Amino acid sequence: MERRLTAILAADVVGYSRLMEKDEAGTLMRLQSLHTELVKPSINNHRARIVKLMGDGLLAEFPSIVEAVTCAIGIQRSMNDREADLPDDKRIKLRIGVNLGDIIVEGTDIYGDGVNVAARLEGLAEPGGLCISSIVHESIGNLVEEDFEDAGDCEVKNIDRPIHVFRWPANTEKGAKRPTQRLAMPDKPSIVVLPFDNMSGDPTQEYFADGMVEAITAALANIRSFFVIARNTAFTYKGKHTNVRDIGRELGVGYVLEGSVQRASKRIRITAQLIETENGAHVWAKRFDGSLEDVFELQDQITEQVAGALQPSIQLAEIERVRRKRPQDLGAYDFTMRALPHVWALEKTETVNALAFLEQALDIDPDYPLALSLAAWCHAQRSVYNWDEDIEGSKLKALRLAEKAAQSSGDDPLVLSVLGTVHTITRNYATARILLERAVSIDPNAAWTWSRLGWLEAYADRLEPALEYFEKSRRLSPFDPLSFNTYVGMASAYEGAGEYDQAVAYFKRALQERPNAFWIYRSLAPVLAIAGHMEEAREAYAKLVHHFPDLTLSKVRQAMVFSPEFMNKMLEGLSLLGMPED
Repeated sequence: MERRLTAILAADVVGYSRLMEKDEAGTLMRLQSLHTELVKPSINNHRARIVKLMGDGLLAEFPSIVEAVTCAIGIQRSMNDREADLPDDKRIKLRIGVNLGDIIVEGTDIYGDGVNVAARLEGLAEPGGLCISSIVHESIGNLVEEDFEDAGDCEVKNIDRPIHVFRWPANTEKGAKRPTQRLAMPDKPSIVVLPFDNMSGDPTQEYFADGMVEAITAALANIRSFFVIARNTAFTYKGKHTNVRDIGRELGVGYVLEGSVQRASKRIRITAQLIETENGAHVWAKRFDGSLEDVFELQDQITEQVAGALQPSIQLAEIERVRRKRPQDLGAYDFTMRALPHVWALEKTETVNALAFLEQALDIDPDYPLALSLAAWCHAQRSVYNWDEDIEGSKLKALRLAEKAAQSSGDDPLVLSVLGTVHTITRNYATARILLERAVSIDPNAAWTWSRLGWLEAYADRLEPALEYFEKSRRLSPFDPLSFNTYVGMASAYEGAGEYDQAVAYFKRALQERPNAFWIYRSLAPVLAIAGHMEEAREAYAKLVHHFPDLTLSKVRQAMVFSPEFMNKMLEGLSLLGMPED
């Protein structure tokens, strides 16, 4: 039988029988709506899967404890907002339990003690609340900024031992609202563009709505007098019903742009509304209709109107300056938008999927700068993370594609950032710095570019500027799914400075954020060895070898681009753990 350790979420509806007795048809309809509009999208957004639905309850499996707890609290908060206008006796409320435990896998179903405990925790939760086991509470540490009440040991049915329970208090002010301290407002107009709803009635068109948001975000971010939250953080709100005031507090922005996209045959309709986060007031709302061939003009219209509403002094000429180069054929744009989520996943198989879409885009328009740049970044990932046996070949492909993109769109900040990144991994540091600094001078809101500058400083063993750039990146995109990569960069900067315990802490935090980023063990194992934690080092090295059985010191030396002193120490640690030279 197959076993594994996993995070389990169990949930059920409070007073289901009572609700059904009062209004059977209405309750069923509301529950279906709840599942399709809130619960399922939230679970999917946290990289989890629904194992099964059980009448008035469900069971879900998560790859990360942090993801499971964050998802549970997000669902409960959204439920609180969703049902706020109904009388208390008609509201649908959930109880949720989260546990980390050993499970038995049978097909798509899971069983075992870990599941049973999660179900008992759910039964202990207050309506609208959450209960977690002590192992979950210990695992999340400070990674989830919430207060949990220690409910002590609880005896539960069919479990032969007491369970130490921690309770998230649904009925307190802290439980009812997300307890976040308002970030300081920037001294310039600040905005987040939330994911647009896909109203086309076809889930496969989701990428088109996402692409629209991507383009509008990029155009607004290039206006130097704006502070624009990065796309990756904005997309963490996808599928969630969140109050704009809460978003303003969480992200430190004054405005939210939200909307929907409806695509039918060759016609397209975009609705957009700009909302002040301080008081929830609508600044303006408008509908844009046109043919599919007019998609770029529609994007420009929305961008211009948002800019005009936020800061009337911005001239249309400035907006014109920052518009991206368009592909000659709309098909290339479509394929590139399909590739985007795969490009930024930073996973081996995802780069393969991304390159398949990007190759189709470039078959249609070989000179499309965005597709060229994204393809270059995919090949760069394959070299630096030891995903490709031909490391030098991947580097050359990345450099060729990035340079070609820059030839036709040398003022595009993303193109410059990718080219700077590729020059970094080919050890052309001076050129890389010029390109990356030029990119942030054009687009000071480019969170990823600031992160790449942080990496450049980490490669040079310059701790303070590296941390400064990484923190700037995190401020621009505070909930970025790529935060784990920033933590790896911070860990590497501390490692280069000889602060090994700090390095270990950030490498471990990165793995908590992204447990399947197995290439991180390539760094964690040797730094543990250098710090004298040999037992932990051997465990980390065993995981590295399991996922990279053919890895050698020469391949690591070829892929990673730190200073000679840094690499010598790192390779010494890997050699001590048993890695062969060739």
